[in-house]
Amino acid sequence: MTTPCSRRGFLAASGTLAVGLGIATGIPGATSAYAAQHTARDAAADDEFAELRAKWRPLILGEGFSPTAEPFRTKLADLGTQAADLLADIAPKRGSLWPDLDYADPDPDQDTESYGYSARMQESFSRLRTMAEAYHQQGTGLTGDAALKEAVLTGLDHLHEDVYHQSGEPFGNWYNFQIGAPQALLDTAVLFYDDLSAEQIAGYCAAVDTYLPDSAVEEYTGTSTGANRVDLCRGLILRGIVGGSAEKIALGATALTPVFPYVTKGDGFYDDGSFLQHTNVPYIGGYGSVLHDGLGRLFALLRGSTWEIDAPDRQLFLDTVEMAVAPFIHNGLMMDNVSSRGISRGLIASDPYQLAQDDHTRAHSVMSSILLVGQGASAEELGRWQSMVKGWLQRDTYGPALKNPKLNLVSTARLKALYDDDTVKAAPEPAEHRVFHQMDRVTHRRRDWAASVSMASQRITHYEFGNQEHARGWHTGSGWLSWWGDDHGLGQYSDAYWPTVDPYRLPGITVSRKELPDGFGGDWGNPVPDTSWVGGTGDGEFGTTGQHLQGVDSTMRARKSWFWLDDCVVCLGSDIASSDGAAVETVIDNRNLGESGTEALTLNGRPQPSRQGWSTTREPVRWARIAGHAGYVFPGGTRLVALREERTGAWKDINAGSSPKEFTRRYLTLWQDHGTDPEGAGYAYILMPGASELRTAARALDTRWLEILADGAEQHGIRVPSLGFTGVNFWQPGTVGKVTASAPVSVQIRERRDGTAVICVSDPSRTVENLTLRWKQRVKSVVSKPTSVTGATTGSSLTLTFGKLGDSKGATHKVIVRRA
Repeated sequence: MTTPCSRRGFLAASGTLAVGLGIATGIPGATSAYAAQHTARDAAADDEFAELRAKWRPLILGEGFSPTAEPFRTKLADLGTQAADLLADIAPKRGSLWPDLDYADPDPDQDTESYGYSARMQESFSRLRTMAEAYHQQGTGLTGDAALKEAVLTGLDHLHEDVYHQSGEPFGNWYNFQIGAPQALLDTAVLFYDDLSAEQIAGYCAAVDTYLPDSAVEEYTGTSTGANRVDLCRGLILRGIVGGSAEKIALGATALTPVFPYVTKGDGFYDDGSFLQHTNVPYIGGYGSVLHDGLGRLFALLRGSTWEIDAPDRQLFLDTVEMAVAPFIHNGLMMDNVSSRGISRGLIASDPYQLAQDDHTRAHSVMSSILLVGQGASAEELGRWQSMVKGWLQRDTYGPALKNPKLNLVSTARLKALYDDDTVKAAPEPAEHRVFHQMDRVTHRRRDWAASVSMASQRITHYEFGNQEHARGWHTGSGWLSWWGDDHGLGQYSDAYWPTVDPYRLPGITVSRKELPDGFGGDWGNPVPDTSWVGGTGDGEFGTTGQHLQGVDSTMRARKSWFWLDDCVVCLGSDIASSDGAAVETVIDNRNLGESGTEALTLNGRPQPSRQGWSTTREPVRWARIAGHAGYVFPGGTRLVALREERTGAWKDINAGSSPKEFTRRYLTLWQDHGTDPEGAGYAYILMPGASELRTAARALDTRWLEILADGAEQHGIRVPSLGFTGVNFWQPGTVGKVTASAPVSVQIRERRDGTAVICVSDPSRTVENLTLRWKQRVKSVVSKPTSVTGATTGSSLTLTFGKLGDSKGATHKVIVRRA
């Protein structure tokens, strides 16, 4: 172990040390420039580096909480226990720092095996950071413990000498060397900065410069986009703070600039609120949350410094809180359909406490990040965001953030302060419909329930498989319809759902039972269908959505539509055909009943058996209800299959790095069996989240409530007279009810009580040059219209002409008219 020295001692010695180490930029021959930079730096600059290190510490450790108050006392004790266990097991030797984390790759390359070795290298650094936090936090039982400090410092040197050094070569996953390891290393270096010698600091910075060179942010492309770019910039900025390099900090801050503008292709935020990573994967709950957390921290770190982030497009990023993130959070959970591989990481094998991740835990860190980002927003924005987050905190009855044992102290302290602040009033869930046409997702939020549909197209993958994660996510883009109530269904996807559910029976999907291998498509294969008509329209409250579905590695095709209303979702399907030689099903719902659930099922008002293994096929079923969950209405009746079953699985089944521990959960599944190799099959049902038996039965009896105008291969359309609602998906031009379209578009009309009507149109296929739309309804005048409307004729009917709809990439065009 080298002898620790003061920061001033480092300044005096660094000029000569740097010459021998060559660490300025990672570029050969740059050593003299490095020495000159450090010996010539004035005291003011040195003080600013110290100030930034002081600002980063609470962003690692948290602040403003009492270590003797709950939940902090328990969290700190747990942190101490974890650190003590790590201290007891640490055993530096060639190729490892802990016996269970061997990182010595015998055949280093970029294959799956090497990915495991590089991940264990990163995890070794992460464990040292955990130990460092236990040393510096109060109430851990190891605060200021000399043996713990010695182990951390020894561990840093061991990893530096053994695997992460200036002359090394990366292997396995690039992420572990460029992002994961440097973050943990530099965080630990900040915490123990005063205990590190100049030689140690110089060596660590040289290693970071090797694996995270300036060239990593030269171009905004490849792995240097979106959330990855933010992480890379964080590494550069912290390397500058630890190593005393103004140039590194400036580079990291400047290189964030491309993150803020909305993108039109590839990774990043889009102007409709979509967020993509890996080109075609919706990822607001994964990489999007990482981006928000990273930028929030860097905003806070650099605010008021020489390098304050003040990019001209910064407000665009702030707008994403309400435009992109909030629509996917419901009562404290982050919807799984924007978390991709993250939903397969429920129980990580290396986690000594075996605490599961789920949609609630993913939301908790996002909620904290929103508050952090809000510190740099306007007072009005911050006020709205605080009320929004407080509402989520109060309404999460399944997995409350303040009872999440895995939520770090920083986030816990931030959320607890808000929860206890009586001056902030909780905001209710909004009544809002959003179409994310750039990522084939739709959200429909009401005060007492929320739903979302996940689709795939030529533009968006069915699912992502990579790093041996998400092995059975094949059908998550096949019209998966997820929903939650205000105080029921919040654990649907949280309670060991993904390792135990039948992956061919996700709610809402139409699917071929053709067997698929785990990880179909291979690492990062991201299979996409060849269909383009996917998307829809909406007026901000109600919506009309459609998907021309092509199955994964299947001949199965279908036309699927969803009409989103005040208390329900109307679901239509048609043109279902396949030649796979396998059965095809449409899954009405598949409810997770937990370990021992026996929720009652009624079909046409008659109670059904609750024993496990029970199944039935009934016809005609006009309505069904699962107690405590939802009601289901089948206009005209249908042939319905119901099944109660227990299913057993382990997270390791769908994620190679997860625990082999098995879970058993009960499921109650309803589906329509279209038979083997159907031709022209279809379905129609109404999903009513939270509906009572009385309300479900009443809806089924009221045959005038819903008019199905079209349910064939060329159009889907419905009308709900009591709501003044008409929605039509024109797969092909034609006439449906009073609406005629000259091109394949999605159309929605809402007739308001004030005498106006809102007409919404989109081109999901992105192929329509010109459209003539006719509504056979007397119209007095056009109140407002977008520039895409090139002509409007009123009178006994309304005729609208639109130009170049395809250029809007699926966006909605809204026209308001006054009826005669």
